Amino acid sequence: MSKIKFTKGELKKQRDALRQYERYLPTLQLKKQQLQLEILHQVSFLNGKKEQLQGKVKGSESWIQLLAEGLKQLEPFLRPQNNLTVNKNIAGVDIPVYKTTEFPAAEYDLYQYPLWIDLALVNLQLLISLREEIRIIEEGVGILRRELRAATQRVNLFEKVKIPEAEESIRRIKIYIGDQMANAVGRSKMAKRKIESLILQEAAV
Repeated sequence: MSKIKFTKGELKKQRDALRQYERYLPTLQLKKQQLQLEILHQVSFLNGKKEQLQGKVKGSESWIQLLAEGLKQLEPFLRPQNNLTVNKNIAGVDIPVYKTTEFPAAEYDLYQYPLWIDLALVNLQLLISLREEIRIIEEGVGILRRELRAATQRVNLFEKVKIPEAEESIRRIKIYIGDQMANAVGRSKMAKRKIESLILQEAAV
């Protein structure tokens, strides 16, 4: 606890600080709750996408062997050029939301490849797009988790440190000022009795 002054000015300062902490704390608690809920939502969404990718990878095992020779020549068309995303704001935090993955235009000699190559290329690009989407969702979850840690630290700081400190400072200052006032009253009574005693003595003379 920082050093405090036992004055009425300090008492007002501590009361103002306490009001500010108590006003700001519910906002922090709400932010923490919103982040927790969004993380749960995003993790559930992420797990669904991972299952979808696993299912498509498993489904491709039957025909992927056919691409053994031509896959190297298709590689240029399987390298993502760009991932299009938009920002989503959660409790004041921006996270990326996946829209689509752009690939280079597929240009190859139709006479050198079987007819099913177009469909295979579409499916491979879909697998890669899913992988990219999963990566972006994981990035968003990471951002949310970092912000949740920061929000939790702030909530704990206010609940366990700042508010109790301000309350304790107010209590100590009030006791001190009360004691000072009581002492002042006591001194005033003593002075009054002395004056009255002197007056009586002079009257007796």
